[in-house]
Amino acid sequence: MLIGLAGYMTGYDGSFPFIKPGDKYDHHNYWGMRGFCAVLGSCLPIFAYLIVLELSQSQTAALITATLLIFDTGSITISQYILLDPILLFFIMAAVLSMVKFNQQRYRPFAASWWLWLVLTGVNLAGALGVKFVGLFVILLVGLNTIWDLWRILGDLSLSLVEIAKHFLARVFGLILFPLFLYVTIFAIHFVVLNKSGPGDGFFSSAFQSRLIGNNLHNASMPEYLAFGSTITIKNLRIAGGYLHSHWHLYPEGVGSKQQQVTAYLHKDYNNLWLVHRPDENESQSGTPDLVRHGDIIRLEHVETTRNLHSHLHEAPLTKKHFQVTGYGINGTGDKNDLWQVGVWRP
Repeated sequence: MLIGLAGYMTGYDGSFPFIKPGDKYDHHNYWGMRGFCAVLGSCLPIFAYLIVLELSQSQTAALITATLLIFDTGSITISQYILLDPILLFFIMAAVLSMVKFNQQRYRPFAASWWLWLVLTGVNLAGALGVKFVGLFVILLVGLNTIWDLWRILGDLSLSLVEIAKHFLARVFGLILFPLFLYVTIFAIHFVVLNKSGPGDGFFSSAFQSRLIGNNLHNASMPEYLAFGSTITIKNLRIAGGYLHSHWHLYPEGVGSKQQQVTAYLHKDYNNLWLVHRPDENESQSGTPDLVRHGDIIRLEHVETTRNLHSHLHEAPLTKKHFQVTGYGINGTGDKNDLWQVGVWRP
């Protein structure tokens, strides 16, 4: 979202496809996005200088640290491209700096500067986690520091129980509730802004795709039940799960039986379509939907190739503990290894 905002504010029209690294930008206005990442990357030596200066009280050590980062090849490289890494490092180092600054305010509890660095720590934690889940590591660091700080406060006999409770609640608000609110708000804005179809639609559920303008499922009704005779797609619900997919290619020699390949495909494609049949071919002709229920036996026919989803006792190509899945038969003709039992489990 930050990169998109930088591009929007500097005249980028969103037409560059970003298909693969190294593609020429040509006439596309990309300087705002690269400049934004470069600016955030240039903040890293400053943050490093301030962190080391606070921790060591040595200007020499702080200058050495900043100089090492200024001339670090990796830092220079990732900061000049449109990548998430400089943004992630910016929030991580900003969170560490805020934490260190907050620790320096321990003798001025609940002062304006104390609240400022506490809240900034929470803001930067939400930013780090919002960029990548790697941000969880800096959350762990701040969490351990907070536990140690609270343990020190608990052992301070000069503080009353009310004051200890105030310290605890302030940290709950600044380091848990407020960052969580920011994280959820960022995603709420993201879903409002992300309202059009794009090449990554296939990564999301059909229900989410139905809310995307330009998607072929936009405003489509989502049937609650599945009926025999339906044409369906089947998607793995794990992270980055793919659609059940097949095509005319066969497995090569030495990979089980030389039958039609069945794979997982991350994008929407006509080869993801399957027909749901009864095993005995006797579909209901009454006009009333014949619903698929838990425990039913079905046969899945690939729409494009008319071959059935099939499995047998050959080892799978990658996961040797499982059986190979192929496309077999033609026009619905196959064998008993084309039959599958439906299991429905509600979370």
